[in-house]
Amino acid sequence: MLTVDYHRLALQPGMRVLDLGAGFGRHAFATARLGAHVVAADLAADEMGSTLDTFAAMNVSGELDDSVSTTCVQGNGLELPFADGSFDRIIASEVLEHVPDDLGVMAELFRVLAPGGRLAATVPSAMPEQICWWLNDAYHAPKAKGGHVRIYGLPELRTKLASVGFEPGGTHRAHALHSPYWWLKCAVGIDNEDHPLVKAYLKFLTWDIVEAPRLTRTADRLLNPVLGKSLVIYADRPVRP
Repeated sequence: MLTVDYHRLALQPGMRVLDLGAGFGRHAFATARLGAHVVAADLAADEMGSTLDTFAAMNVSGELDDSVSTTCVQGNGLELPFADGSFDRIIASEVLEHVPDDLGVMAELFRVLAPGGRLAATVPSAMPEQICWWLNDAYHAPKAKGGHVRIYGLPELRTKLASVGFEPGGTHRAHALHSPYWWLKCAVGIDNEDHPLVKAYLKFLTWDIVEAPRLTRTADRLLNPVLGKSLVIYADRPVRP
């Protein structure tokens, strides 16, 4: 399940791409399949280990072109272990809402992005996220360790990105059909995976992701502007004379 639109990211084969907060690698794998060189970075060592194993399996199975390089790095978004301008594209999906010093992370992303490069950042959309916060304190910080520390409105996100040097561009929302799932989990208990409604909706989402039927894809697209769980913004690092 991808949140970033690769057409809007303008990804091309051979580009150097950082996937910050890569987790178990959903965007990193898709990016490598498109022929880009990928560095997946995350604080979680276990997730990076799993992602590295999957990259190795993809190479063995012939899923990746021989020219594509992939690697995983355990790292902190506030102190990225890369030289200035190391990447042509950066993906930071569902990361910034977890970080108290989000401006510090944005500044680091700006530093390691090459002039003329593009960032795709995704965060939870304000309205679906606010409902989760209202329904259950355990969904977000401080009760949820490592949980969400803020709710972004689009103007705030644009302003913060611009303040560190980015030129914010287009936006869209994604995953409208996922919002009710999180509302259900917040209503019945974040860790209550056995509740029949939660189990039933998760089964539906799994079916939808695997089968991608036209009806649900159309419904998701039509509902995204209002109920989309994720807000995606694309921002460029300008080329200065």
